[in-house]
Amino acid sequence: MNNNSTPSRPFYGWVVVAAAFAVTFVGFGSAYTFSAFVAPLQAEFAASRGSVSLVFSLAAFLYFGLGVLSGPLADRWGSRSLAVAGMILVGLGLALAGSARNLTEVYIAYGLGVGLGVGLAYVPVLGTIQRWFVRRRGFASGLAVSGIGVGTLVMPPLAVLLIESFGWRGAYFLLGGLAVVAGAGMALLIVNSPRDRGVGPDGDLIRAGAPFQPPRGFSVAAAIKSPRFLGLYAACLLCSFGVFVPFAHLVPYAMDHGVTPSAAVYLLAMIGVGSTGGRFLLGGLADRFGRPISLLAMFVGMALAMMIWLIAKDLWLLMIFALAYGVFYGGWVAVLPAVVMDYFGERKVGSLIGILYTSVAFGTLIGPAAAGFAFDLHQSYALPILASICANITAIVIVAATSRTPLHQLSNA
Repeated sequence: MNNNSTPSRPFYGWVVVAAAFAVTFVGFGSAYTFSAFVAPLQAEFAASRGSVSLVFSLAAFLYFGLGVLSGPLADRWGSRSLAVAGMILVGLGLALAGSARNLTEVYIAYGLGVGLGVGLAYVPVLGTIQRWFVRRRGFASGLAVSGIGVGTLVMPPLAVLLIESFGWRGAYFLLGGLAVVAGAGMALLIVNSPRDRGVGPDGDLIRAGAPFQPPRGFSVAAAIKSPRFLGLYAACLLCSFGVFVPFAHLVPYAMDHGVTPSAAVYLLAMIGVGSTGGRFLLGGLADRFGRPISLLAMFVGMALAMMIWLIAKDLWLLMIFALAYGVFYGGWVAVLPAVVMDYFGERKVGSLIGILYTSVAFGTLIGPAAAGFAFDLHQSYALPILASICANITAIVIVAATSRTPLHQLSNA
């Protein structure tokens, strides 16, 4: 029997994928309900759209930026405890936001709770998925992070329903309870490596008596100096200035153009539909046609979708934008960590994904808040949408220029 034989028992890697799906569903689904809370928070605290949008930017900065710490911790200690703690923090942050007496307390509760919570969980569970799969890595990664898309589909309409029924404070309390019960409960199923279950990646059997093979790949120091990593970092930084602007501003934009709040929130649901499809479909296609070239296609698609938003005024065209944007955004999220694993190996994959996602953190810190303040100044989103298009075009050029540069394996660097 060889290493490529498939064991008769079910492959536990798919259980890990299901747990990761639940974590991303709860974490990002809760975070992306924020657009439904913009108007209630503005009314409650007499705040500008820019200052309210900063709540989302701070949280997003933390949940992407914290990966630089949570990734190495997961490489050393495993992902389960970090994911469980993260989901508990998300629930606590939402509940505390529901009891806030001023906008500053919302910054602290939502920003630290949701931001730190998702940050503790996201990069570790992504790194774990990369270890469990090789041949179907793109598909498995897409399936795991499709929780973000399904969460974007389900959670914002649920938030609107809860706000209408219980007020925005009650909605935050109930969402917090959901995060703890569903998110932390499923996170307990995570196992860090297939070796911990006695199998190899993809469920391949390990020969009896075979020597232990330590994880292979680049050290952090070697990887981050490579042109490919620097190119990925620069491209993701630029892209991220605009990538999350629709999540914070698409609902207010639609309402500004006469769409009712109950209909506008379904634009986020359409992003969720497209995102889920993109993660399933494009993640699997990337395994077939090549993950690096597929990543390049995601940047192209997001830029083209933003061009639709630039001219969209009616609900039907906004729906087309939301669906198209969701497809390519979802594909980007699915393919990016798999590309990191392909380029740099398993050895420090959690650390490298975490470092790469600091680029997303800085872009997200600036982008949604800047779009809100630009609206406050000009009563228009045209400038931030144009900036997002230009950023994606520049990212395309960078990825295309660096993706073919050679990599030299430096195992002890």
